[in-house]
Amino acid sequence: MTLHINAAFDSGNIIVEAADDPADIRLSIRKDSGSHFYQWFHFRATGAKETPCTFRITNAAGAAFSKAWEGYRVAASYDRETWFRIDATRYENGHLIWDHAPEQDSVYYAYFAPYSMERHADLIADCLQYDGVSLDVLGTSLDGQTIDCLRVGEGGKIIWVIARQHPGESMAEWWMEGFLARLLDEEDEVAQQLRKDATFRIVPNMNPDGSRRGNLRTNAAGANLNREWGVCTAETSPEVLHTIAAMDAEKPVLCLDVHGDEALPYNFIAGAEGIPGYTDKQAKDLADFLDAYKRASSDFQTKHGYGLSAPGTGNLTMCTNFTAHRYDCLAMTLEMPFKDNADAPDAGVGWSPDRSAQLGSAVLDAFADMMEQL
Repeated sequence: MTLHINAAFDSGNIIVEAADDPADIRLSIRKDSGSHFYQWFHFRATGAKETPCTFRITNAAGAAFSKAWEGYRVAASYDRETWFRIDATRYENGHLIWDHAPEQDSVYYAYFAPYSMERHADLIADCLQYDGVSLDVLGTSLDGQTIDCLRVGEGGKIIWVIARQHPGESMAEWWMEGFLARLLDEEDEVAQQLRKDATFRIVPNMNPDGSRRGNLRTNAAGANLNREWGVCTAETSPEVLHTIAAMDAEKPVLCLDVHGDEALPYNFIAGAEGIPGYTDKQAKDLADFLDAYKRASSDFQTKHGYGLSAPGTGNLTMCTNFTAHRYDCLAMTLEMPFKDNADAPDAGVGWSPDRSAQLGSAVLDAFADMMEQL
């Protein structure tokens, strides 16, 4: 059987340079649509069962976060459900290289366990089977896909939770699965109370076009959505334009924007301390939320993360800064690792879909602890 590599599917991304020699398979990552960004890859290799293969991504040095390749391990799967890590992954001389002898005729490799638009459709459909859940289409993307926004709960406090502004950060929608599963659990007392106290507006995937196209950070027009808040247009970033319009109509008391970080092997939160007029209440709410999330999940920590922004220097085109400033609310960016949680590593799977979902489930306890003061 001939070795064959293909990425012509939902979220696929790879360019085959040479695949005639299994010991020297040369690949490169296609750039994001209309952009210089690239790092996400996802492809299938067939015809190499029990054959020792060496895969080499030759343009790894030019990736958006090339230093993040250090300590990184490729994700792989035979059934597209269970993903494991390739220990024999290394970054040498500007190339990302891994050795693997597939146990089956077909194997998938990816930067992180993918979350397809088909699975997104299943997630939305599943949520709508629960009483009290409704769906708003905030608008459509440049490729004509819908910007899906779920409504859960009946309380007066509005909480916005969004994910996957950066489509390659697929752990964000795995987080959403865990979050939604518990929020809709009819027997979970914390979830029951939250649905009484608050109304959740939930956008599981802010960037469907980039997700389907296999982009790392941009939409179909090459826009980095998390640099489009307040400057968005219908021509370049309708996803953000439609979301802001909906937020203006239902202003948040809390906004959580869920992401992944290529380099840091930790789960952490970045706040909005750099915005003009950052208040003592916003600072206290953030500190209290961080403490609550640490109590809720042993996978969440506050020791490692981004440096604090100096007062008045916050970039208001980013969701967290924009929403904190515009709505005077608690706004945060949650970051999860592409690699692993260095405080509690898992040699087999690294940071994974299941662990992302568990972190999403745990956030309900943090929300519950904060509800009274929001």
